[in-house]
This record gives sequence, C-alpha cells and structure tokens, in this order.
Amino acid sequence: MHEPAHAGWLLAAALAACVAGMGWLALSMPVHAQQVWGATPSRTATLWLRGLGALALATALGLCLAVDHASMAALVWLMGLAAAALIVAFTLAWRARWLRALAPWTCTGRIGRQ
Repeated sequence: MHEPAHAGWLLAAALAACVAGMGWLALSMPVHAQQVWGATPSRTATLWLRGLGALALATALGLCLAVDHASMAALVWLMGLAAAALIVAFTLAWRARWLRALAPWTCTGRIGRQ
C-alpha cells in the first residue's frame, strides 16, 4: 500500500485514464465522430482510437492495482469506468467538440477522413 498522498495521485491518474479511454472509444464510433468533427474518421483512425481506448482502460486498471489489493482495485476501477462514461456522455450531449482535444490528429488530414 502507498502513502495516502501518493495513492491519491495514482487514483487521479487512473480516473484521467478512464476518461481518456472512454473518450477515445466514443470517438471511434461513427455517430460520435460525426458529432465531434462533422466527419467520419478513416478505418485506420478508428482502429487507433479503439486501441488507445483499450490501452488507457488497461492502464487505469494497472494504476488501481498499484494502489490497493485486487478486490478493492477492481471496485474502484469499475466506479472510475462508470464516472468516466458519465463524463464523456455529458460532454457529448453538451459540448461534443471539446472531445477534439483527445484526438487532434483525427479528421485533420494526418490520418485522414473517409
């Protein structure tokens, strides 16, 4: 177990990773990409977004496991996933374009549009 201040930073990083991961997974869906960019990203960009999303969620689990034992870490990770899903859903409903910050290279010509 870590000292409380260190654990707090690790859990904050885990929540940030959950939000980024959920955001990337949402942006890999054509409907949400259309909301954010007004265009659908290419197949390559979609695969990158899905991979980044999965990697970020796995990283969040690893950070939670670094803070506490497995059963508590899994619970905290699931709560982080739920909170991140709400944050991304509300962002998509209120200010969808804010999610552009998660993938500035997408739909700008680097990876390209369909």
